Amino acid sequence: MAGVVTCAVLATGAPIAYAALGSEAPPTAPAAAVRGADYVETRLFFGTERPDGGTDVTDPQFLAFIDRYVTPGFPSGLTIQDGRGQWRDSNGMIERERSYELILLYPASEARLRDPQIEQIRAAYAKAYAQDSVARLDERTLADF
Repeated sequence: MAGVVTCAVLATGAPIAYAALGSEAPPTAPAAAVRGADYVETRLFFGTERPDGGTDVTDPQFLAFIDRYVTPGFPSGLTIQDGRGQWRDSNGMIERERSYELILLYPASEARLRDPQIEQIRAAYAKAYAQDSVARLDERTLADF
């Protein structure tokens, strides 16, 4: 608590110190340039274990899925990362598995167009590989290429 009070006193005392030294205004940092255009970053998380006990989804199978279901709708580019994940299944059990993270960037102005495409990708993977779900995360961001 004493550290917080000390920081508050120092912070509020700073402008007075500048005035006492004869400076007209405290120095300011240069304004940071804002770069990029409004984009949406969508991340999809694909599990590889099959709840029905079938063999795990392999790299070649996943890449074939990307070629068939993702690349046609997002030909400008995408990123795939390997992962390890865990989640609680519908029976309350903690499941751990190898996974893939797919990152898609697209202009924010295309969000309504892209949403159904992304939902089709999620549904196709869940059906093809007997998955309970494919997690989705959307964030607005700035992107500059």
